[in-house]
Amino acid sequence: MANEDTINLLKECSSGVKMGIDGINSVIEKVDDKKLLFILEKYLKDHEKLEEKIEKELKKFNDDEKEPNPLAKAMSWAKVNMKLIKGEHDKTIADLMTEGCNMGIKSICRYMNEYDSAMESIKGLCYDLVEIEENFSKDLRSFL
Repeated sequence: MANEDTINLLKECSSGVKMGIDGINSVIEKVDDKKLLFILEKYLKDHEKLEEKIEKELKKFNDDEKEPNPLAKAMSWAKVNMKLIKGEHDKTIADLMTEGCNMGIKSICRYMNEYDSAMESIKGLCYDLVEIEENFSKDLRSFL
């Protein structure tokens, strides 16, 4: 039986993975470099696969997924569009995605510490998200 920490952590993981998907989708059509596009597509798929796993777990507990904070989404959208006005889209996109990865890692680790009595299987999904974000960030370095 899931405790409150398990549900809360799962919801935060859901929100984090959705934020990553939204972020990638907001820039993917603005990319010029085919290698960068390939990386974005790969990590979009990775995020979507993890989102499916999280949704299955939430359904097991008869709970709803959590949408990202609307203010955070709006600020992210504004930042992306303001920075892309300047040009050098690929470098800017790599920079923005790297910042997003770092924020995502910090956020999910903070929630893992806060909800430390969550089920290990749910913590495992969070570790999966951290690993995706770390690898994504590393793969973006050559575009910075």
